[in-house]
Amino acid sequence: MTATATELSLSDVDIASHEVWVAGVPHEQLALLRHKAPVFWHRGTEVDMPDHFWVLTRHADVQAANRDWETYSSAMPGSLLNDPPAEVSSDFRTIIDTDPPTHSRLRKLVNRGFMPRVIASYEEHLREVTREIFDRALPKGQFDFVVDVAAELPLVAITELLGIPYEDRHKVFEWANRLVGGTDPEYDRGQEARVGAAFELYQYAQDLAAERREKPKDDIVTKLITVVDGDDDKLGDHEFDLFILTLAVAGSETTRNAMSHGLLALMNNPEQMRRLREGGPAVMDTAVEEILRWSTPVSNFRRTATREVQLHGVTIPQGDAVVLSYASANYDETVFADPYRFDVTRSPNPHISFGGGGPHFCLGSHLARLEIRLMFEALIERTQSIELNGDVQRLRSSFINGIKHLPVRVS
Repeated sequence: MTATATELSLSDVDIASHEVWVAGVPHEQLALLRHKAPVFWHRGTEVDMPDHFWVLTRHADVQAANRDWETYSSAMPGSLLNDPPAEVSSDFRTIIDTDPPTHSRLRKLVNRGFMPRVIASYEEHLREVTREIFDRALPKGQFDFVVDVAAELPLVAITELLGIPYEDRHKVFEWANRLVGGTDPEYDRGQEARVGAAFELYQYAQDLAAERREKPKDDIVTKLITVVDGDDDKLGDHEFDLFILTLAVAGSETTRNAMSHGLLALMNNPEQMRRLREGGPAVMDTAVEEILRWSTPVSNFRRTATREVQLHGVTIPQGDAVVLSYASANYDETVFADPYRFDVTRSPNPHISFGGGGPHFCLGSHLARLEIRLMFEALIERTQSIELNGDVQRLRSSFINGIKHLPVRVS
């Protein structure tokens, strides 16, 4: 893959259009912005977007803004470029749409279920689950890697963490697709359906919470809705609903897309697949980080300037929307040597797919890394070869860098 900005002008740039991303990450446009306009004034080109917003594309600037929540707020009006309708916006304000101290309180509570030792306790079970997923898929010889494999492990992990019955995991899959895939024709059933998906999920969350109050278990749900170790704080009813919403989307959509992009990159770069097969645990560790960089499952997040900002000679007025482009920062040539080369041995690899530090650093980073590692360990153990077997279908979204379908043939 290469990206050159020489054939484009700034007037050609439109990275907000969902249609642009169907063809893949618009690397040429992002490279142009990094080189010529690292603080770029962009017109809103989709429904429910601000009239205009600023785009930060350089790694250093995106990372600094991630960490400076006092200047770049997630709470006003939220962290997504496409906002829900005003009449229901409060129903969708998750932990990612808050700033400290509210965010600090919520994160402290939610973190109970995502400590490294907690995640590590699931490893052997999730390894066995991964083997079972391949047991079902591999005998077919040909299958959709996204639907049959990549989507399954994150869903099972969520059900394990929350104590959701295994047979209900595909409800989470459907709700997540309806919520995040509303810009894609395959999943778009209209705004009413997206709102309906959220409230179906909320009702499920409340039923789950009621069950745990009656019959507590040693799981994250019980920890979040009850007093733990003398700490008299707990999540309120709607706070719990929003946590389930966040986990359903962030815990399934992002990891399955990282896996899918990772496999596609390996199939397109057979020498890297060979390195992974022959390299052992050390190469697997660096490969996981490269998959996260390469895929950048969340393309961007929105912030709002709480004060006037001067950056690279440009003035960002107070109150303006600022988009942090992770898809650009993870390919910044000043940070990553030959960034358009997929390299499973790349080190160091300071990607910011989990947010690059600051209060919003991804709570699920340990779980995501574990799932990706288990998936590709099983892949190289259980297959001799795997190749593309049809057209790759990408999600129509400028927010989630998604693959909907990835047909493969294995031996």
